[in-house]
Amino acid sequence: MNIMDFNVKKLAADAGTFLSRAVQFTEEKLGQAEKTELDAHLENLLSKAECTKIWTEKIMKQTEVLLQPNPNARIEEFVYEKLDRKAPSRSNNPELLGQYMIDAGTEFGPGTAYGNALIKCGETQKRIGTADRELIQTSALNFLTPLRNFIEGDYKTIAKERKLLQNKRLDLDAAKTRLKKAKAAEARNSQLNSARLEGDNIMVNFSYMLNFLHVKWLKSEQELRITQSEFDRQAEITRLLLEGISSTHAHHLRCLNDFVEAQMTYYAQCYQYMLDLQKQLGSFPSNYLCNNNQTAATPTPSVLPNVIGSSAMASTSGLVITPPPANLNDVKEYNGSRKARVLYDYDAANSTELSLLADEVITVFSVIGMDSDWLMGERGNQKGKVPITYLELLN
Repeated sequence: MNIMDFNVKKLAADAGTFLSRAVQFTEEKLGQAEKTELDAHLENLLSKAECTKIWTEKIMKQTEVLLQPNPNARIEEFVYEKLDRKAPSRSNNPELLGQYMIDAGTEFGPGTAYGNALIKCGETQKRIGTADRELIQTSALNFLTPLRNFIEGDYKTIAKERKLLQNKRLDLDAAKTRLKKAKAAEARNSQLNSARLEGDNIMVNFSYMLNFLHVKWLKSEQELRITQSEFDRQAEITRLLLEGISSTHAHHLRCLNDFVEAQMTYYAQCYQYMLDLQKQLGSFPSNYLCNNNQTAATPTPSVLPNVIGSSAMASTSGLVITPPPANLNDVKEYNGSRKARVLYDYDAANSTELSLLADEVITVFSVIGMDSDWLMGERGNQKGKVPITYLELLN
């Protein structure tokens, strides 16, 4: 019975709190109640978190489309993932094309020029399919999974604490409104008390009313102190969570490096496979390679070797992504100084470096003999080395 009474009381209290929040929220929307504004720093952190969530979702979804263009296959993979089961292995498009070419070449005869060429092309397409499968697996593990963990983990926690902060703010403003009304009622009754009233019964009843209002006022003040303390505590918890967004950006930058490295490896493999296939097809007699009025000479790619050839074959373990908005190498060729905006917070590792705050503007210039990844930064009387990857040059 006691448990039942407790549950009923708790249910009634929760219903009263919900109703109080609903009334406060409605009055704020109608402009009939005051609203406690969050401090500018916390508002900026909330906006940054929301922006991060929106763009992370867009990048993640479009990356999935890039890696798996077939929407039915994406849905199937999603269902198996939610069921915690491994999706059945199926051949991808290059592997299917390769198998068709091999089967056709075998049917036409491996001894014929066309059949032999089809078989060679089919084997190359299957190797490209294998490379494509490796790209998908590597990208899913090193890029998509961290992004998804942020959306489904970290941001859900932030959203939960943000909603709780909103409720605490409504409770605080509702308490302020009740205290304001209690003070106004006591002030009006104090004015009436100063007027002449006849009859002892009237004076006794009026004195009782004043005492009641005074007690209600004291209770409202106590409630305001409690709600203010709870609001401040929740604001601090939310702020600490939101300040982790900068670390999230740094982690996602490392994941982006891994994704670009995986793409470089994939395109380098594909280029090498096609180059080998081109050499194999070049061994056929020239009359088999002619097509209408085109020359028998097989065109040699002029752009891909320059783009992929040397760089793709080199090790990509030291890959670093620099911000695209400005060419920071321009400052190396410029004798004077330039203004630059700081992209991320940076803590100086020693006395020769300059600590940076995101979005601040500093002066940068090059120094002969300095490492190519660093510039000299200046802010007021402070001066020190700053990393290029943390800067965006301004025009």
